[in-house]
Amino acid sequence: MNKYNYTITIAAKTEAEAVEKMKALTVLASKLTSKELAKLAHIVQHDPVKTAMAKSYLGV
Repeated sequence: MNKYNYTITIAAKTEAEAVEKMKALTVLASKLTSKELAKLAHIVQHDPVKTAMAKSYLGV
């Protein structure tokens, strides 16, 4: 599989939070397909009930 480099900007309260977000995004990108990531993003943007259920399940 090819690797691609990007420069992105992440909104966060602290640099430590931004690093944590980037690490989490990297894991998600490596474990999910592009189709799965797109569906996840769609649910987070458009389905607050499922998003709330997922957060509850995760304990956050």
